[in-house]
Amino acid sequence: MTPTIDMVTSPYERGERTPVPVSMVQLRYRPRKRWLPSRFNARTVGDDGRILLWNTYTGAVTAFAARHRDQVLALLSHEGTSEPLGQVGEYMVRRGYLVESDANELDRFRVQYMKQQVRQDVLQFILLTSEDCNFRCVYCYEKFERGTMTPATREGIKRLVEKRAPRLDQLAISWFGGEPLYGWEAIEDLQPFMNETARRHGIHYDQHMTTNAYLLNEERATRLLDWGCRRFQITVDGLPDEHDCKRVGRDGSPTYHVILDNLRGLAARKTDFLVDLRVNFDNRNFPRLGAFMESITEDFGGDRRFKMRFRPVGQWGGDNDDQLDTCGTADRKTVLRQLQAKADEVGLAQESGITESAEPGSNVCYAARPYNFIVGATGKLMKCTIVLYEMEENVVGQLHPDGTLEVNDHQMAHWVAPHFESDTMCKSCYVLPGCQGAACPLSRVQHGTRSCCSVKSHLKHEMRVTLGRSGRHDAPRSAPALAGVAE
Repeated sequence: MTPTIDMVTSPYERGERTPVPVSMVQLRYRPRKRWLPSRFNARTVGDDGRILLWNTYTGAVTAFAARHRDQVLALLSHEGTSEPLGQVGEYMVRRGYLVESDANELDRFRVQYMKQQVRQDVLQFILLTSEDCNFRCVYCYEKFERGTMTPATREGIKRLVEKRAPRLDQLAISWFGGEPLYGWEAIEDLQPFMNETARRHGIHYDQHMTTNAYLLNEERATRLLDWGCRRFQITVDGLPDEHDCKRVGRDGSPTYHVILDNLRGLAARKTDFLVDLRVNFDNRNFPRLGAFMESITEDFGGDRRFKMRFRPVGQWGGDNDDQLDTCGTADRKTVLRQLQAKADEVGLAQESGITESAEPGSNVCYAARPYNFIVGATGKLMKCTIVLYEMEENVVGQLHPDGTLEVNDHQMAHWVAPHFESDTMCKSCYVLPGCQGAACPLSRVQHGTRSCCSVKSHLKHEMRVTLGRSGRHDAPRSAPALAGVAE
């Protein structure tokens, strides 16, 4: 006799735990999972047969040993593969290189984007501690119309951080200008407060300073390092003849030797820090930059705390734009690769390919984040350091002395809106999780055009640089049989 089933009341409501008889359940066949290569994969093959994979959604970067090449390429076939995957395939699933055949990766990215964009536990400031500068660089676009950050603005920063601190997990400050050390009074005022507030609330406090280093003497370097400011970008544009023509003091004086002496003072310390030694190149100084690198090798060669960063001079809106001898677009890649090769030759450390920008969102411009603000000397809130006050849309609000942020939502929307949603090329791009369509929101605000991130523009080269510098490492513990896999 067929058992009677109460169709009105759940047996769990009567305290029963007897499952429905199996005979009453329609069994269905569950096929094996099918796996496809992720749409967010980028890859290259080295001369030694190793394969480098980067998944821009997970941020995974893996160099597979040459003996795994055929197996990896087979797994990455667009035809897909079914279980069992084997150890290599299972590893590739864990790292995101393979996804379920029914996965909607664009929707997954949308969720990831929203999580990053609406965070309430992060606060980032670019502080113009001085809007004046002791240099008058020929390619500079700033106007130097204000001096040191006012006490009222500093008070507003303190009050805002204090109010937000209980909810913050991360606080990031970029000391900027003008020349930030020109506003040393503001730094002395804000640094102890930031450190104490971060300590009291258990906030991760990260700092960075963009400085010409002319005022970075021993005393100030010591205090900055003690305050925890250990990342710097410092520019030297070649040998004295080239550098002193481009990065001249506001009184017309040369600056090269003062900067180099201060850099040598940093190098003599045992403290951990990182200096991105930026070199702006153009058609005039490029031919002698090799000699420049040879000249500084004795001081900084082999010191991983100093990393070369080569950037082309651009026409950034300064008064001298028409006189700048910039490299043409086609020439920049060639020049950049020659400079990188020379740095490797003489033993100077430099940026390590894509590994320094592999994480999802790491190629998004700070201006596109709702929790990032430039704070001017008088409390004006801005988004982009290139245009500052020069474009109406860039001034998005005002910071008041009581810590209140008065923000114009209309102006903010120009910068933080999800522009990729209306850009079909962005939505189909494999680097989308890296830049989120916001590598340079300024180009969208000014011209309505996208600007792809530099990683994509030089992708194959950057991946080969990464592969060449990754060496041969042991496999991760999660895949002990994959000797030769470098993550």
